[in-house]
Amino acid sequence: MAETFGIWDYVVFALTLLISAGIGLYYRFTGGRQKTAVEYLLADRNMGIIPVSFSLMAGFMSSVTLLGVSSENYSFGTMFLIVNLSYGIFTPIAAYLYLPVFFNLGATSVYEYLEKRFGKPARLTCSLAFSLQMILYMGVVLYTPALTLEAVTGMSRVWAILTVGLVCTFYSTIGGLKAVLITDVFQSLLMFAAIYSVIISASIEKGGLSEIWRIAEENGRIEFWNFSLDPTVRHTWWNLILGGGVTFLSLYAVNQAQVQRYLAVKDIRTARTTLWINFPLVTLLSFSTGFAGLAILSKYIHCDPLSTCQISASDQLMPFYVVETMQQYPGLSGLFVSGIFSAALSTVSGAVNSLAAITVEDYIKPIYFYFKRHDMPENGSAYRAKLTSVIYGMVSIAVAFGGDYFGSVLQAALTIFSVVGGPILGLFTVGMFFPFANQTGALVGFLSSLAFSLFLGFNPSKPALKKLPVYTDGCLSSFANCTINTSNQSQINNDEIFYLFRLSYMWLGVLGLLMCVIVGIVVSLVASHLLRIHPADLSDHLDPNLFVPPVANHLKKRRQRIRLCALRNEESPKDTDDVGERSFDSDENSKM
Repeated sequence: MAETFGIWDYVVFALTLLISAGIGLYYRFTGGRQKTAVEYLLADRNMGIIPVSFSLMAGFMSSVTLLGVSSENYSFGTMFLIVNLSYGIFTPIAAYLYLPVFFNLGATSVYEYLEKRFGKPARLTCSLAFSLQMILYMGVVLYTPALTLEAVTGMSRVWAILTVGLVCTFYSTIGGLKAVLITDVFQSLLMFAAIYSVIISASIEKGGLSEIWRIAEENGRIEFWNFSLDPTVRHTWWNLILGGGVTFLSLYAVNQAQVQRYLAVKDIRTARTTLWINFPLVTLLSFSTGFAGLAILSKYIHCDPLSTCQISASDQLMPFYVVETMQQYPGLSGLFVSGIFSAALSTVSGAVNSLAAITVEDYIKPIYFYFKRHDMPENGSAYRAKLTSVIYGMVSIAVAFGGDYFGSVLQAALTIFSVVGGPILGLFTVGMFFPFANQTGALVGFLSSLAFSLFLGFNPSKPALKKLPVYTDGCLSSFANCTINTSNQSQINNDEIFYLFRLSYMWLGVLGLLMCVIVGIVVSLVASHLLRIHPADLSDHLDPNLFVPPVANHLKKRRQRIRLCALRNEESPKDTDDVGERSFDSDENSKM
């Protein structure tokens, strides 16, 4: 595609890069200058509510969302937007059940929890799975803005991937988590600006938002009430609420990149506030992006650019729209590209920082201890984290070069998170909710669910996606000779595909979670039976803070009752109550 950027577009785009890089430089040379691991990886635990809230949103709503959700609404309708309800339903679960456990733990790596609960093998196994998940996801996220830059500027995907990846690696490496959080605020504003520039432009052209809605409704795009019980239907209320909820929890409850952002604030109350503020921010951007897809539909319903070979992938719809409609406004195309670019930067920078954290905490420190027989000194820990940040940045760039094999970026991203995130969430859930679970059960449950999820998620036998109709009757005759590549559409009949492979991708995370929990519980009980250990006795030696608050409170009360019974057996009835009260009060005061 010919270059369409003007001088002002390049100015706006360059300013985005300079500001992002400048924030990284500022935090490199101010404050503690990122000399300690706590400052570099956790921002000294003194960040404010607003930057962390915006960063949580930006880390979740990446360039995949901006391009993928708009394309989803254009091609399949608005049903996917129901997933936002699941975010509201599952926010309190993340805030009041999972989050307190990590704050009580006080560790940099969330996988330290698994070592305390199930031992080192569980920590290492889950940490490696997370690393694989985030590396693949970073590749998808880097590839997405490359599509945009290619469509809008004529820049090749190779240079686009290198531009995004290198800038992101630079500022996240030199500035640490503080730079990531503050840059996310700036980049979040650009994300909103990019989306609303599309909506406003289409609204002006069509004469109002109501006309955009009318065209979408007339062409079958408005759908919010699919309650089908068929699990092979791509999007229904059930798989969007449950599947979306599992994806949400796998990100906001146990994902290192997001939990690391929570730990950057001073206390758990502040962390919960950031999570509650994140919900309306995510919902607003999600619905706005969905409506942007309908806005694009209002222009192209009678001349679909994919059907006429003007673009090569549906995820290029939004940038193509910008090229056609905003070129006459100096700098507006640059603003849009900056928004998409910023969405990728915010997600990848957080991922790079989190991968650096677990590499230092889960891999380097244990290896150092194994050979040196003492803990690694804090001096130089920040340097090691920076070095690993550079390495992961380069790896994500390499993965992004395979982006042509991702298919729909939205479905690819959600599939990656579901097939790995579901089992990881299941492992943490087994540990936090079931005191009788043991190492054998947890590891068997996690590995079996991970293998099952990967088998389902990345099996090549996929059902053909049935897009809603678009037309070419309003196109110029110059597009009449276009030949559409249908190689990806000539798949075998859906009925001939094995039933499990036809399940909606939204069920992958749910199945992974359920399989991990069920297998983990059953194997734990069997192992306890073989070892002649009563399940209730397994939790007596564990720290109650390793469990979600309701379970932790139950364990504390159980131990108090056991202590009181022991005292009653040793002392007179008269003294028992006094001693019991003193023991109870002393125990409670020691935990204040």
